[in-house]
Amino acid sequence: MGFTLIELMVAMGIFLVISAVAFSLLGISQQRYQSETQVTNAFQDARLALDEIVRDVNAAGFPPLNQFSAPPSDVSLYASTPFAWSFGYPGSPCQIGTAGGGTCSTAIAGDSAPGDFDLIVETQVPNSKVQWIRYQLQGTTLYRGVALKVPGYDPDFATDQPGNMLPYVQNVMNNASAGQIAQFQGAYPGMFPGGAPVPIFSYICDSTPVPQPCPLAAGNNSPASIRDVTITLIVMAPSQDPQAGGRPLLVQLNGRARRINPSF
Repeated sequence: MGFTLIELMVAMGIFLVISAVAFSLLGISQQRYQSETQVTNAFQDARLALDEIVRDVNAAGFPPLNQFSAPPSDVSLYASTPFAWSFGYPGSPCQIGTAGGGTCSTAIAGDSAPGDFDLIVETQVPNSKVQWIRYQLQGTTLYRGVALKVPGYDPDFATDQPGNMLPYVQNVMNNASAGQIAQFQGAYPGMFPGGAPVPIFSYICDSTPVPQPCPLAAGNNSPASIRDVTITLIVMAPSQDPQAGGRPLLVQLNGRARRINPSF
């Protein structure tokens, strides 16, 4: 017994509807997979960067001068300061202000520091002399650079030589514009408190009776007194979420590093 033309057309129509639904679901699954993959990649990039910044800050100020029985003649053998900002480096103490303000600055460029988006650590890398390790946000790219400590050189000048600062993490949105922050807050209300940029680096200083944010630490408010550095990285995935009307995909990671070397 055969099938009539109408029956074949009905069967074909049902098959086409089922196929269209199946391919639509497959397309949605592929889009979701791509989005989740990009979010995962952004998370991994931020996690690796955060871990390395924490390691560098933990080792800040090593080895201090007081570790030597006699002061070495070569200043590149010891750390002059855990964080390489000091007016006329490595000169007299300076004051850390909010939003990268205060009297601390690098000697040549006059950059305010320690900064919300710029950190220079002075430490000894294993099997090497003391180095300056710099993390600096330029636009939406976090750069990392390393330079050997050289007598008479300024840390800002040494780390900022051509080809030294290399891209480290892309799409870092901590210092986003007001328009971008408003868009982000629509999707992530808990991010960007007060609608302001979020510092990558903020500082806790040793002070009496308890440690407190460096701008409030009075006489202990100097780079040599920084004990903890809080790190916040907000990274955006390259594409938007197609399932939520093109919502930006952001990940935020927080970490805290503690300088383990003695005070200077």
